[in-house]
Amino acid sequence: MTIAIGSPLPEATLLKMGENGAEAVTLADRLKGRKVVIFGLPGAYTGTCSTAHVPSFMRTAKAFADKGVDEIICVSVNDPFVMKAWGEATGATAAGITMLADADASFTKALDLTFDLPQFGFFARSKRYSLLAEDGVVTQFNPEAGPGCEISAGEHLLSQL
Repeated sequence: MTIAIGSPLPEATLLKMGENGAEAVTLADRLKGRKVVIFGLPGAYTGTCSTAHVPSFMRTAKAFADKGVDEIICVSVNDPFVMKAWGEATGATAAGITMLADADASFTKALDLTFDLPQFGFFARSKRYSLLAEDGVVTQFNPEAGPGCEISAGEHLLSQL
């Protein structure tokens, strides 16, 4: 399925690290009756993801909450151990951003947002995007067309609310 405004988000089970290890997170449960920002990016600890994309949502987290957003979720094709460590290292977790792993890329594939960059060891990684979902339906969608982080940044999505 190619995701677009008006599309329901696909069923997905993502992973996060909890007190007792890796925990399954059913996306539908997180979205039901809620306004949720989801942003996807190529990989934890990578350049633009660490210096621009995640920080853009850290800077705008309070403003999103003020506009009624219940949660901001960062999704990457990584494992939950890496996502937990990266959230702590960047300050994203402390800023209230939920870091979820799409370990097998099933969610990213369902959105038709994967790409490969073999020279960096990237296979089935997520293209850069941001979206707003209301009760599981996409109401804003900002796929990044090229390198960098402009249209998918927190500030741009916030300006659309």
